[in-house]
Amino acid sequence: MFKRVMVAVVGLPLLILILGWAPAWATMLLLAAMCAIGAWELMRAAAGEKGRPLIPLAVIAAALVPVCVYLEESIANAALAAMMGESIAHAALTALPELPFVGLLGAVFIFVAFALAIHRYDEERGIPFAAVTCAVFAGLVFPLMLSCLLRLRLLGNLGPALVFLPLAISFGSDTFALFAGMLCGKHKLAPKVSPKKTVEGAIGGLIGGVIGVTLLHLIASSLGRIILQSPLQILVYGIVGSAISQIGDLSFSVIKREFGVKDYGNLLPGHGGILDRFDSVTFAAPAVWLTLQLTVYCF
Repeated sequence: MFKRVMVAVVGLPLLILILGWAPAWATMLLLAAMCAIGAWELMRAAAGEKGRPLIPLAVIAAALVPVCVYLEESIANAALAAMMGESIAHAALTALPELPFVGLLGAVFIFVAFALAIHRYDEERGIPFAAVTCAVFAGLVFPLMLSCLLRLRLLGNLGPALVFLPLAISFGSDTFALFAGMLCGKHKLAPKVSPKKTVEGAIGGLIGGVIGVTLLHLIASSLGRIILQSPLQILVYGIVGSAISQIGDLSFSVIKREFGVKDYGNLLPGHGGILDRFDSVTFAAPAVWLTLQLTVYCF
């Protein structure tokens, strides 16, 4: 527990500094490193011995996904600002074509992965399709989900506040679920997947999600940034976001149980690896970003 607390004491201020106050490209670099490490952790855990040749490819692709997302969003934002006659921080971006960088990366990745599988196809060195699938998830799907934090960060003036919404939901949910489970947990939630998780802990997590969103809303409001418009929005984001983040936690636990892995890594003492700490955030981030997009288009 001491190591867990110390990592939080040191890591949280650094995370807040990078996501909230540093330029957006700092968030891109942080996520590129996190995605690369997470891809390596997942491939090492689930790809198997025959899937090891795909590890470098998955790690490189995972690191490039946030870079591609940053280019797509920045070029689109610069073009929109130019159309509206606003000042542009990086005028050179308007000269770049609006290309689907993520889609191009995905196409190249899948082509190279299968080309490698074809090249090594024989009884001794063949790369199983399961390993290729694992590489696609590790190198593309996982980093695309986590890179929704970057998409949130790039949402105009509210970006530096909105980027913390998935984190507030997930960390609030995780914290309250832990203590609620320790204090009054009796009924197992998913004993074969995560034996220590309880129904009472999950309910505590829902409450923690609402509290996390509420605290973030109060802090952002005090800084002049209104990210949510009503108590109902706070309640919905807190409860639904917490439920999704808990599903993310259990989803990565399923992978660990299937392959007999206790932790994905030991980068963060007391927490495990990147995937152990940010499993719930990986699911919460795209949920928050998609909800905001739907709100914009529908209302």
